[in-house]
Amino acid sequence: MIVVLDFGGQYAQLIARRVREARVFSELLPYDTPLEEIRRRDPEGIILSGGPNSVYERGAPRVDAALFDLGVPVLGICYGMQLMALTLGGEVGAVQIREYGRSKLEVRGHGELFSGTPDEQTVWTSHGDAVLAAPPGFRVTARTPSVPILAFEEPSRGLYGVQFHPEVRHTEYGMEILKNFLFEACGCAPDWTPVNIVTEAVERVREQVGASRAICALSGGVDSATAAMLVHRAIGDKLTCVFVDHGLLRQNEAEQVVEAFRREAGLPLVHVDARERFLDRLAGVTDPEAKRKIVGEEFIRVFEEEAGKIRDARFLVQGTLYSDVIESGTRDAARIKSHHNVGGLPEVMDLELVEPLRNLFKDEVRVVAAELGMPERLVWRQPFPGPGLAIRIIGEVTAERLEILRKADAVLQDEIRSAGYYRRLWQSFAVLPAVHSVGVMGDARTYAYPIVIRAVTSDDAMTADWARLPYDLLERISNRIINEVPGVNRVALDITSKPPGTIEWE
Repeated sequence: MIVVLDFGGQYAQLIARRVREARVFSELLPYDTPLEEIRRRDPEGIILSGGPNSVYERGAPRVDAALFDLGVPVLGICYGMQLMALTLGGEVGAVQIREYGRSKLEVRGHGELFSGTPDEQTVWTSHGDAVLAAPPGFRVTARTPSVPILAFEEPSRGLYGVQFHPEVRHTEYGMEILKNFLFEACGCAPDWTPVNIVTEAVERVREQVGASRAICALSGGVDSATAAMLVHRAIGDKLTCVFVDHGLLRQNEAEQVVEAFRREAGLPLVHVDARERFLDRLAGVTDPEAKRKIVGEEFIRVFEEEAGKIRDARFLVQGTLYSDVIESGTRDAARIKSHHNVGGLPEVMDLELVEPLRNLFKDEVRVVAAELGMPERLVWRQPFPGPGLAIRIIGEVTAERLEILRKADAVLQDEIRSAGYYRRLWQSFAVLPAVHSVGVMGDARTYAYPIVIRAVTSDDAMTADWARLPYDLLERISNRIINEVPGVNRVALDITSKPPGTIEWE
């Protein structure tokens, strides 16, 4: 296995995921995990992640210098490289020209990490600090026009560092570099697959729940459905699924979820109509974080009430993914936005959480879902946020705005599916800004809402690119929305990638 030490970088889990893509098991641990705990895991290699701090500042995350003497190869990425350099006698400081985004890298010595890659390649950088002097015994292996030390290595000790992000798709030969570390430096064997997760998760859930009972927060998406199937395999009829219709779902979605899980999946399901309750709580609220927290807290209160009707129900199963966790902010990572099932949870809860998918990305969950025998249409359902349409209405959530957005989104989904684009997109949805614009319809002035179309491609939701949909498809979508949805007189297209934007608007 490979241990990835998390220094709070937004891509920390992505490193672990790329290792697993290479069919090597990886585990993400906090940067201050005791050395004895790392030794106990007997890793074949260690990777130090990036992070938001400057390594030379007071209070910045550090590691015990003995980490580099464990006798296993260590790869430092970005902050991890700077930490390795500073700990072992090198020099780190601010650079005059910061590097963010794509950079042209020149390989000065192919050594082990760059073996089999070209002399010039494109890498993804994100730093204002850099290694100014390599530690004694290290050889500089790469540079950019503005940073003379972008990579170094000391193969006799198994120590390597790169100031760019090989785990990000934008780095041209990133996977080759990681594989060189895994297979050449560490001697790993590519014999692990995501299917291993099923057995491990079932065992963990059985141990956690014991003789008690659990309820599952079922939304109808692949995440919660997979979590439900895993936990049902672990504890059988001690699990009850609870589907809460909070009034923020898409057109006909509640009926479709109940039908799918009662009749097809055969899981015990309780359907709770809480539409009025949620809308009352959201009345007058416009702040995105407040919306997420209200939805998160109200969900928990409903689940607590339903658990109170079931003897010994002490656990709540959620389909939380790592992308939810990292965006909501971990101990060392900055918060991007609170997810209703992570950062939006109330501080005091009567139920203990069971989150068997917490360390997985969406594509890994789909592999697990397929292994569990879930129908293909559920496995490949596009992500839908827990707060639902509440965070796709920019401003106050009202019954009128929800109805407009539902109809517009239904048109969009119909056209996307008809054009054969549904499986080619990570997500596609409509957004309703709570503003009006002037238009003309039937020779008369209108003053109505705009609808914004958002469609993106992605592998893992940590980064995303706006989808280049055909003009004729966009034209059909626009015409149908304006003609079929009362209260809308304009359609716009969001062409922002992530970063700098997020996929959802709120």
